[in-house]
Amino acid sequence: MDSRVVLLLAGGVLLLATVRRYLASRCLRKVRGPPSPSWWMGHLQQVNHQFEVGDLDGQWVREYGTVWRTKGIMGEDELVVADPKALQHIFHKSGYRFPKSAIARQITREIAGEGILYAMDRDHSRIRKIMNPAFTASQLKSFLPLFRSSAQKLGQKWRDILATTANSSERVNVQAWLARCTLDVIGEVGFDIQCGALDDSLNPVMKAYKNMFSDAIPFPSNFTLLFRSFWHWIPMPILKFVQYIPTKDHTRFRQTLKVINDFAKSLIEEKTEAVLSGAGEKEKDIMSILVKANASEDPKSRLTDEEMMSQMATFLLAGHETTASVLTWLLYELARHPEYQQKMRDEVRAIRARVAERGDADFSVADLDAMTYCFAAMKEVLRLHPIVYTLGRVASRDDVLPLASPITNADGEVVSEVAVPKGTSVVISIWAYNRLPSIWGADADEFNPHRFIEHEKMGATYVGVTSNLMTFSAGMQACLGWRFAMIEMQAILVEMIEHFEFAIPEDKPEIVRFPAGLVAPLVKSEMHLGPQMPLRISPVQ
Repeated sequence: MDSRVVLLLAGGVLLLATVRRYLASRCLRKVRGPPSPSWWMGHLQQVNHQFEVGDLDGQWVREYGTVWRTKGIMGEDELVVADPKALQHIFHKSGYRFPKSAIARQITREIAGEGILYAMDRDHSRIRKIMNPAFTASQLKSFLPLFRSSAQKLGQKWRDILATTANSSERVNVQAWLARCTLDVIGEVGFDIQCGALDDSLNPVMKAYKNMFSDAIPFPSNFTLLFRSFWHWIPMPILKFVQYIPTKDHTRFRQTLKVINDFAKSLIEEKTEAVLSGAGEKEKDIMSILVKANASEDPKSRLTDEEMMSQMATFLLAGHETTASVLTWLLYELARHPEYQQKMRDEVRAIRARVAERGDADFSVADLDAMTYCFAAMKEVLRLHPIVYTLGRVASRDDVLPLASPITNADGEVVSEVAVPKGTSVVISIWAYNRLPSIWGADADEFNPHRFIEHEKMGATYVGVTSNLMTFSAGMQACLGWRFAMIEMQAILVEMIEHFEFAIPEDKPEIVRFPAGLVAPLVKSEMHLGPQMPLRISPVQ
């Protein structure tokens, strides 16, 4: 074909795309937002290079309201949403009509494979149905002794450290220890393997995942941001091959996933053989349950081999680093609020006395749920420090978002709904939603667990899976393992509070909420050392 014809065709396609985008985005241009620092890069560099999570979203939600407009590559309009009624529409009422963005899906695929976090529509529904038996209430209760065992092992490690100090007090990086504890938990509960993280004999699979987010994700280059902005034009089967680009992030993800997949394949074969022979009937780890559920399903509803392997990476991702991070931020807030820490300790003592009186050796799930102060503190940290602070979605068709809080348009008109053209990038700001004063009160930026004691559900519009929080997402694509995470955190937290006191170190290190895909705690003067949370711990007197 003549090169001039090719150029004309390409130019025509580009012109049509430009005109279509212009016409479709007329309604979006009425939505106010911060001025773009660059036509070429829009707000992408500003957002992806912010020093602390929440700085920009907090500023913009106060200035523009619960929905605002930002700019992407070459002036493309994007909508940022933190309004509860709009979120309810996106996550509950629209089903799968706001799918994950191509960027979100591809990064998820590189981290965890083509499993439940990657899947869409019918595939997502099918995988979720097969996984449900591993997350029933009775199944989760059976995991509690394993949670408590790892928590008690961590407590003994800390007691050993404190026994060697002169004043029975020591500065400890609790983030690293909690990460090791949750690695051991997910290894045993998820796969019935001994990870050895607390014994300094880390399983190679777990070692591959260590600090992956802080190593690979922060501060992407302009080239990376520009390249990713074109991913939605690339069919997903072809986009899969970007993982072989030899950049730091793709290389780290690819190497990690290879280690996990190699191990997962052998583990699945072993467990499948045990199930088929009848030897695995009593196995209660999540992978064994999943293998049994998969084997009993209709062939059309079964997980593929790749999907099975990806669940292992998903469990590691969701059950290890996220849980450790939540507990890390919780201990930090309790160190900053010793009076509330003491209320929790008194509550744990009272429940412990009740357990001893009835002759039991340890807490039950009902005992943990009865600890009102402890449960409220967990919810408050999930609200104040959401580990996953943003989600990427795309409007698959023209739609209209209703608003709980009307916003003022660029022309001065106050509106209670926003039209969203097909193809619009929609950024969900979990951070901004979880701190809206209209839902959580005037002290929404402060640590105040009492709000969850006084009111279980806040706000007129219900969104999240628990206590109206968006931290576990919502609707059909909400985190399947959120109850698992809550019980795990309860089991570990109670052990820590019952036996140790936590305080801010004397030098008062400045903690940074670092955007590393997940919110990672860093010491501002020691950012080169990676995630850490130094606290002073001492035994309870």
